[in-house]
Order: sequence, then structure tokens, then C-alpha cells
Amino acid sequence: MDNLNTHTGASLYKAFEPKEARRILEKLEIHYTPKHGSWLNMAEIELSILSRQCMDRRIPDQEMLKKEILAWQEKRNAIARPMKWRFTTEDARIKLKKLYPTL
Repeated sequence: MDNLNTHTGASLYKAFEPKEARRILEKLEIHYTPKHGSWLNMAEIELSILSRQCMDRRIPDQEMLKKEILAWQEKRNAIARPMKWRFTTEDARIKLKKLYPTL
């Protein structure tokens, strides 16, 4: 979840009755994304890696899927590789030239 000010548990209480807000909130596990960098790209990259490394075969049931993903997640977290962005500001100025003002 991004860090928009409305993305909090308190927002549920503004939208729903307290009992319903609490019910929904108890089902959520919120993970906030970095304030800087393209968090959506990072999420898409991780899902792509998960798909290729863990889910590249038929998994018979939900319980096995959970076990496989947990094992993959633990291994992935142990590696702890940071994202390496290759698209530089200079690249953006070339590729997105029409979006930059000319001085």
C-alpha cells in the first residue's frame, strides 16, 4: 500500500460503521511501500520473479501453494538484494524528451 494519507485503518472507520470497519481491518495485513522510488515497479518485478522461480509448475492445492511461497519468500529475503535501477535521469531525458520543457 502506498503512503497516501487515506490509506490507514482510520479511513475504514470513516467509510463504515465501527463493527464493519473492525471486521475488515482484522482481515488486512498492510505493508507500506517506500516513499521514494517506483514501488509499483518493485512489486511487479518481485511478482515476476515469484512466478518464474516458484509458480512455474502446477501446484495441487492452496495449502501447498502457501508452503511453496513461504519457502520462496524466506529464501528471497535471505538473499536481500537491493533493486538496481538502470533507467537513469539522462535516459529519461532522451526517451521522454517531449515531456520535458525546453529552455
